[in-house]
Amino acid sequence: MLNLFPQRHQNCEQTSRRNFMLQVGGLGAMGLGLDQALRAQAVAGNQPAADVNCILIWTRGGTSHHDTLDPKPEASASVRGDFSVIDTALPGVQFTDQMPNFARQANTFATVRNLNPRNGAHGAADTIMMSGRRFNPAVHWPCYGSVVVREQGYRTTLPPFIQLGTNVDQRFGGGQPGHLGLSCGAFVVPGNPADDRFQVRDVTPPGGMSLDRLSRRQQALSAINSLQQTADNKADALQALDNYYQNAFSIITSPATQEAFSLDQEEAKLRDSYGRTELGQSCLLARRLIEAGTRFVTVTSGGWDTHTDNFGRLKKLLPPIDQAYPALVADLKDRGMLDNTLVIWLTDFGRTPTINSAAGRDHWSSAGMFCMAGAGTPAGLVLGQTDETGARPVGPECYPEDVAATIFRRLGIPLDTVHVAPDGRPIVLCDGEPIAELLG
Repeated sequence: MLNLFPQRHQNCEQTSRRNFMLQVGGLGAMGLGLDQALRAQAVAGNQPAADVNCILIWTRGGTSHHDTLDPKPEASASVRGDFSVIDTALPGVQFTDQMPNFARQANTFATVRNLNPRNGAHGAADTIMMSGRRFNPAVHWPCYGSVVVREQGYRTTLPPFIQLGTNVDQRFGGGQPGHLGLSCGAFVVPGNPADDRFQVRDVTPPGGMSLDRLSRRQQALSAINSLQQTADNKADALQALDNYYQNAFSIITSPATQEAFSLDQEEAKLRDSYGRTELGQSCLLARRLIEAGTRFVTVTSGGWDTHTDNFGRLKKLLPPIDQAYPALVADLKDRGMLDNTLVIWLTDFGRTPTINSAAGRDHWSSAGMFCMAGAGTPAGLVLGQTDETGARPVGPECYPEDVAATIFRRLGIPLDTVHVAPDGRPIVLCDGEPIAELLG
């Protein structure tokens, strides 16, 4: 992961002009993370661009399939829960009454109801669902975005893989580059884009600093570089190092970069359509980043582990996703971007059919759901079903490795791609089978 909050160096050998600029309030607040990202760009290389981008919405904690897109209105109250059902745009298909926008636009995306996560543990779920591989302490699997970096590289100066928010459980490698190495990690953007004070460190100059002032700092850094190059007599190495700084300044001052992260460029009506929530504005920002050249954006949302007060909490959690996902799909379509942008909603696993004594639902490892739209995904498809209590799929079922195979196929990455682990071991990308119905 390319963290936007790098640590200061503590030993004398590493206290260089970089720390000097930190001390005088210079590049440190903006350029170090970019410096790391640009090194990643150099390592990853400039691979041929793929035609298909991806936005992954990750609701961390395990979103209840019963209380969203796979309700059981005929089941007992202990299974059915507090929510009612509503008809959707698809004849005979119902969602819960907490998903009215999903219901109205159910004909614009695919809903999968026969997912078997085969896992009910946090942490492991982030690894499994974001990579399509079972957790293995001996092999650290890369997430989808990291594979995209490795196989397709940079398209513009923006990092090819950006994660919005920090709601990914990393204990077992979730959302991480794994054996592909840090050069393929996500450029993580913390903070709430719905906040008027939202700024992106490393690509947004701090408040009060103009680009002219930034340029003067660049000139000061160049003078320091020249002095140190003369003193150390390591001009070649330092020049290579300086190239990263120069590129970092280029990104900071690039109009395209500034515009990509500037949500105030959007009309108020469009921002309202996504919802003025962290999740809604993150989805809008994801669209802007894809439009500006990023290949893969993960939007994260937390708080979905509803062991207690499941229904009260979902009444607050569901409206943002219900508004943001359909709005994102519609916006991409209106802009002619949906044909080459895959939009996925994934979560850890499903939740128990029976409501517990704390009015919550616990982890459930054998049933769940996800949504997919764009990049040729058949719109209006409802795939599979679960039994009368939503406990397990009935008939054919799909698994996380099949979700991965489908994603990679849509992104144009061959499933038999072989990567080499740091110990020299060849590792095949994916062992799942693409879900044929989602390929159209």
